[in-house]
Amino acid sequence: MNFKRYGSVAAIAVAGSLLLASCASNEGNTGSNAGEGTPSTLSGTLVGAGASSQQSAQEAWVAAFQTANPDVTVEYDPAGSGAGRDTFIAGASSFAGSDRAFKDEEIAEDNFASCVPGTGIVELPAYISPIAIIFNLDGIATLNLDADTVANIFAGNITKWNDPAIVSQNEGVELPDLAITAVHRADDSGTTENLTDYLAAAAPSVWTWEADGVWPIEHGEAAPQTSGVIDAVTNGTGTIGYADASRAGDLGTVAVKVGDEYVPYSAEAAAATVDASPLVEGRGEGDLAIELDRASTESGVYPIVLISYLIACNEYEDAAQAELTKAYLEYIISDEGQQLAAEKAGSAPISKTLFEKASAAVAAIK
Repeated sequence: MNFKRYGSVAAIAVAGSLLLASCASNEGNTGSNAGEGTPSTLSGTLVGAGASSQQSAQEAWVAAFQTANPDVTVEYDPAGSGAGRDTFIAGASSFAGSDRAFKDEEIAEDNFASCVPGTGIVELPAYISPIAIIFNLDGIATLNLDADTVANIFAGNITKWNDPAIVSQNEGVELPDLAITAVHRADDSGTTENLTDYLAAAAPSVWTWEADGVWPIEHGEAAPQTSGVIDAVTNGTGTIGYADASRAGDLGTVAVKVGDEYVPYSAEAAAATVDASPLVEGRGEGDLAIELDRASTESGVYPIVLISYLIACNEYEDAAQAELTKAYLEYIISDEGQQLAAEKAGSAPISKTLFEKASAAVAAIK
């Protein structure tokens, strides 16, 4: 995997390293037979930017797609969801990765520079993953916590690891008399928005702030992007944070109380939450934004779920970019692309029903 940087346009500064891999597939062959058959005729450079949660999956997708299409270069900058949306709006990228969908009022502004005015956008829930509550305590690999306790920790109301609220849910675990350092994202992050949405829905008496991609309170330590949070939690003592589960590594993780049981994160539990949730009402046919049920008490559901979207134009000003974007998104949502992400990033493959909707949305791109 080669890494390189690029300068963004329209005054959008896109931070982070680009994921560049050279390898590849056949034009129009986005299924399980990628790499066989008629050689690809696709060529050119496709630029995307956004969610750092997708980094591992994007590395794998880019490598496989470029292997199948050796004359195509795909660049993805994991600068964060907010930066990715801004870059896409400015026309500095042809697609964006975002851990939240665009809001109704943002879409209504119709200021997406790469898109033909009035044609709208495509939003594909192509990367589904649990968000892990991660911590660093010597000798402790997992803890049980309910929503109120998680909210009180991140709000700064619970400040010691041997607080009775934690001890009472973890019988037999030797919890230290140690200060808790709560770590949050410093940048505008879809992961933060997903976590705060869960806290607001599942612990409303404690977490009184609305869901937001920007951390809403002063308490805690800030770190940039997913990698920064992982580093801060890993290198600290008594630290706790949150990140896409694919990045949890050897850190301790929390099983979240849902109904009467504590549910550890898993791709299967995340997928169960998504399948039980409806699409946002009033969106265009290609806009598959999902309204997650964060307060579900259904057995086996893990409610701190990240749906990371791939966002594109319904109709592009540049036909060449439309062709490249369409082919890349077709690969990502294919069975091969989804299984590759599951293998490399631990994500949950989208369901057959969701694939059919996403496939129709991609097919309509022009």
